[in-house]
Amino acid sequence: MAGSNGKQKTARDMILSLGVIVLAAWVIYLFVPHDDRPRDVQQVDYRVELLTARRAAAYPVAAPEGLPATWKATSVRFQGDDFDAWHLGFHAPDGEYVAVEQSTQQRSEFVEEASQGSKATKVTEQIGGRTWIRYTGGRYDALVLQGAAGSTTVVAGTGSFEQLSTMVEALKLA
Repeated sequence: MAGSNGKQKTARDMILSLGVIVLAAWVIYLFVPHDDRPRDVQQVDYRVELLTARRAAAYPVAAPEGLPATWKATSVRFQGDDFDAWHLGFHAPDGEYVAVEQSTQQRSEFVEEASQGSKATKVTEQIGGRTWIRYTGGRYDALVLQGAAGSTTVVAGTGSFEQLSTMVEALKLA
């Protein structure tokens, strides 16, 4: 009989310990914030950087004009170190990402980098009097301006080709 009394204490102690652990986990859960709302997109004003890029770049810098207010600029930069490079990123109305990328870097390297691995297709689009080549298969889909001398212009992102085309239609080169 002495052996069964020790087993009962051990089982009772385990149940009490489990109860304490569950209670502690519940208290921790109550005090950890649970904010499941999507974060607000931080919009940037790119006008100053655009003016700077247009003065410094060796090519006409592209930026959209007339996009609906539901398109929010989220990132902008111009770098003139090794080669002139312009980036302007947007949060599209449905939450997808669309970016305008331009550079004097070697075309194949730049398109690979801007589209994050996409490859050229045989599909072209005429938008705004210019020919754009579709790239697909990488992290981003892309439209690449054909025939521009001295620089490469890429519109790429997670957005659909319809959204990429919307961006291309709004682009003004100056």
